[in-house]
Amino acid sequence: MNAGNSMIMTAGELRELRADIEDFHSAYCAMLDEGHLDQWPDHFTEDAIYRVTSRENFDAGLPAGLVYAEGRTMLRDRAYAIGNTQMFAPRTVLHYVANVRVLGAEGGCVVARANYLLLQTLIEGPTTLHQAGCYHDVFVRRAGRLLLRERQCVYDTALVANDLVYPV
Repeated sequence: MNAGNSMIMTAGELRELRADIEDFHSAYCAMLDEGHLDQWPDHFTEDAIYRVTSRENFDAGLPAGLVYAEGRTMLRDRAYAIGNTQMFAPRTVLHYVANVRVLGAEGGCVVARANYLLLQTLIEGPTTLHQAGCYHDVFVRRAGRLLLRERQCVYDTALVANDLVYPV
């Protein structure tokens, strides 16, 4: 959906939609931060696209990313693999989302942007900034709740931790 081709919304409708998206982010982040990876795919449509990519690739229109999943089935496989492997040291993560902006709504889709920070604490180490960037999202409403049809996590740095495995 082109954000420039959106329906006109009143200020009240825009605030309500932004509040719904902020509620979505709060639930999404809490679920990930509490380690409920098995619930992660439930925040996406069956045909969703999930991508984690660099700002450089995004700005150049290149689809390549560090992480790519097409469809809820691939997201389930990723969540299962993360939850059932012992390759990575135990850690806690904290997601912060801010500056939610609704860019448009048309045909049942909502285009939105939000900034994110992902902090990580290894059991025997300090808390570090794992990633910072911007969510480029397309939401749809199904059965009264928002779901992601597309989430592109566009990170800002050229240096990415080699343990980028957990959902952003």
